[in-house]
Amino acid sequence: MVRVQAGRLRVKLSEYYAGDGAEDPIIVELPKGTYVLAFHHRAPAPARPTAAGNGAVATQQAVEAAAPRGKWIFAIATLTFLLAVAAVVILSLVSNRNSAQAGISHDETVAPAAMKVFWNGFVSGQDEPWVIFSNAKFVGRPELGLRYYDSEKDKNTAIFDQYTGVGEVLAVHALDHLFEGFHREIRVKRGSLFSLDDAKNNNLIFVGSPLENLTLLEVPGTEDFVFHRVPSGVRKGDPEILNVHPQPGEPKEFLGTPVGEPLTEDYAVIATVKGLEPSQAVLILAGGTTIGTQAAVEYVCNKNSVEQLLLRLSTAQTGQLKPFEAVIHVKVTRGVPVSTELVALRTTN
Repeated sequence: MVRVQAGRLRVKLSEYYAGDGAEDPIIVELPKGTYVLAFHHRAPAPARPTAAGNGAVATQQAVEAAAPRGKWIFAIATLTFLLAVAAVVILSLVSNRNSAQAGISHDETVAPAAMKVFWNGFVSGQDEPWVIFSNAKFVGRPELGLRYYDSEKDKNTAIFDQYTGVGEVLAVHALDHLFEGFHREIRVKRGSLFSLDDAKNNNLIFVGSPLENLTLLEVPGTEDFVFHRVPSGVRKGDPEILNVHPQPGEPKEFLGTPVGEPLTEDYAVIATVKGLEPSQAVLILAGGTTIGTQAAVEYVCNKNSVEQLLLRLSTAQTGQLKPFEAVIHVKVTRGVPVSTELVALRTTN
């Protein structure tokens, strides 16, 4: 606003000195790049022959010059006032925005009560949580094709551990955006660099299943819903989630789309488990595929789905989240999770 008004003032000054102010002895300018007025004398005009009555002429010229100068003084005062008002408005807007940001954690539209309950263990501490994303071991050559590392066949083969799934990438982005709403940060680390010191000293969010995020094998994991590969049959080698203690009407295993076919459905686990230290908060967000992992993260970043989960857990919005394990069914279209449904839930001690 100030820049626009200053530009208008420069235009008005140019118009004035090209017309009514052409004879003014003092020139007022507003140089570009600054808002400070500059004053300087006009170069003297060539002397004109004077007649006998030049005293009367000079008096008349002085009267005529006084009128435009009076108008000019009024214009300068008015524009200066407008600039001052514009500056005050801008400062007020900036101040209000900063005040709003300072109190944003109390704004229910940014951090609803359900989200605060679910994420309290990760946002209430002094240190930011670690997000550990799956970082599977591969062998082969990127330009020719990679496959998962086999400890029996590939003992002396060079390992590639620089790759992860697109779901994990989008998941980390979603978590970063979520914690920004809490005015907190996250620290991101790939699974191959994870250490036991990290497990002992930090709150942890694991992104990706133990079948790829092998670091999950070093910390306590889920007990009711366990990741596994089909040992035999047509689906041999496909990832599945075993239902260790199936309830009435529940399947003993959760299997998504067969490997090799276009992905249309997947299953994912969402669980809070005990850490190596009692004070730790540990969250597992893992799908049978990278798209299932993405869906699990999006589920816990969405207010409506978190509210439904807390309702199923009988957790009041002002209460404390109980440890739990849950399975969600994910429908996929063209490589994108389009809907999720909570299909199994357990609370743990």
